[in-house]
Amino acid sequence: MLKKTPTSPARRVSLDQSIKRLREQVARLTPFITHNSPSSGLEEFDLVTERLIGDLFGEASEKFDAYELAQLGESSSLVNVLEEAQESGVRDREHESLHLRRRMLESCIAELEGRRATEAKKPRTGSELVIGPRVEDYMMSEIRSAEATATLKEAGRLMQEWKVGSLLVSDAGEYIGVITDTDLAREVVARGLDPAKTSVKTSMRKPLITIESSQPIIGAVRLMKEKATRHLAVTDQGEIIGVISVSNILQYYSGVL
Repeated sequence: MLKKTPTSPARRVSLDQSIKRLREQVARLTPFITHNSPSSGLEEFDLVTERLIGDLFGEASEKFDAYELAQLGESSSLVNVLEEAQESGVRDREHESLHLRRRMLESCIAELEGRRATEAKKPRTGSELVIGPRVEDYMMSEIRSAEATATLKEAGRLMQEWKVGSLLVSDAGEYIGVITDTDLAREVVARGLDPAKTSVKTSMRKPLITIESSQPIIGAVRLMKEKATRHLAVTDQGEIIGVISVSNILQYYSGVL
């Protein structure tokens, strides 16, 4: 069984994946700006963004501090950004704060893109060239899970809510298996089980099949075929940091083709 562990700044996360995650946050912020009135979801957005910036740059970094200040809409370290926002006709403090959030995210992206450009100039060994994209480049870093005691009905609701095809199953702080949308259909339809009374633990797949984040994409493909599964838990030195599915892998191959 694998323990549930929070994401740590020390973990390796590829620059491509990090930039992608930041851009996704910029995209999620856009509706708050265009609607000109922050909704109740903004607090959750800030929590996710703070955790992301903390993971990538560290909670003691200037980037992390600057984002916290951006939420206030005022900061001596962000005067230039604020002035630009005011020149563009943005006067409302809350709206200014939203623009500052976006500028901080764009600043984080620019820094990581600079790092990526520097890394690209470094000489590579033959083995690195052969390995190509790794699992960590295409995995989902947000881990969605359900308790082993939850019902199949609850698991189905969570999958629908989060728009995912699988959930890791947790029990006493550890991941013990996985349940997929296919498992739900087979258990409920084929076996005629009551989804409101049947627990996830009775229908999950175990043991949990894992792959290290540093492995190449082709390694994930081979493991999925060998184990007849469409979902793998991704680990870094034995600790789960994400999930990769067939749909994630297809994103890579669609780009190649």
